[in-house]
Amino acid sequence: MKLAVDAYYTGNKAKVAGVLFENFCDKKPLKIISKVVGNVAPYESGSFYKRELPCIVSLLQDLDVRDVSLIVIDGFVYLDDEGGCGLGGHLYECLERRVQIVGVAKSPFKGSCKFVREICRGGSKRPLFISAIGMDVDEAARLVKGMSGEFRMPSLLKILDDETKTEI
Repeated sequence: MKLAVDAYYTGNKAKVAGVLFENFCDKKPLKIISKVVGNVAPYESGSFYKRELPCIVSLLQDLDVRDVSLIVIDGFVYLDDEGGCGLGGHLYECLERRVQIVGVAKSPFKGSCKFVREICRGGSKRPLFISAIGMDVDEAARLVKGMSGEFRMPSLLKILDDETKTEI
């Protein structure tokens, strides 16, 4: 099983959500899970993982992570060409390198070119920025590009984004 996760912040609270799916070409999730997390750390530029990682870990506590082979995050695996960890890299380490991580970001992050692939989906000219750990980044880009949906954002990730923004 695969899981895509994201969080939406309001004050010091976050709604973290996940969509469980079997294949990248799935149109709908197998299941949607979510929870509200309090006492969230403030945003820190270049250290976003300090804010979002605890939220993701809290959501993962509600699952049997042994059943999850891959997690898609909203963000980057690496922050620079030297392999400095972003959210995805920190999550990979937190999960003891047992779960593949694919990062899907909507904006570029300065300095993270070597480990990132740009893909365009649908008719969009604006790329998504794909990174990965535990699997080949070109394979990750191919999988995300092939996800269901006609638009820039794959359908499953749009469903996830909508879920995070429902009432906290």
